[in-house]
Amino acid sequence: MRAIAVYCGASHGASPRYAEAARALAQQMVARKLPLVYGGGNVGLMGVIADEVLRLGGEVTGVIPRALVEREVGHAGLTRLFVVKDMHERKAMMSDLADGFIAMPGGMGTLEELFEMLTWSQLGIHTKPVGLLNVDGFYDRLIDFVAHQNREGFVQDRHAQLMMSESDPGALVERLQAAFAAVPQVRGNPDLR
Repeated sequence: MRAIAVYCGASHGASPRYAEAARALAQQMVARKLPLVYGGGNVGLMGVIADEVLRLGGEVTGVIPRALVEREVGHAGLTRLFVVKDMHERKAMMSDLADGFIAMPGGMGTLEELFEMLTWSQLGIHTKPVGLLNVDGFYDRLIDFVAHQNREGFVQDRHAQLMMSESDPGALVERLQAAFAAVPQVRGNPDLR
């Protein structure tokens, strides 16, 4: 794997466990020499994971829309920072730069990014693994809801299995690496792009 894109909150959340998990995920990625690709912010869990990867000597690539840089939430100390036109360009670039995706606890934006990558996988646009870092059961209800969608016939079995989940950062990174290695990497169906 070249890098993992991590989607997470622009706030710290209600529990200190979320920031602890962000630092633990950073440690696991740096130990495996996996660079971080993320949204480029210096706030919330985004700032925590970026700062920890940098502190440990890892590489961090941020991708941030110009409007957010202008609000002064862009991280100034990254390995590289791409300033893009808008959120659509941000998500496409992050997808191109990463070979796997992890959603940590976060808000609406985190869910939107997670489900876009799952949908792209379902459609064959990419074959990259997608996982949830399920800190203290944060995503339990989402996992249950996807199972409900599956039971009700809206999500096929194989597509429901696209969303891996682990509470331990090391176990999740290992699963992503194994899934990435097991699937021939293709650019996807050009008719769907």
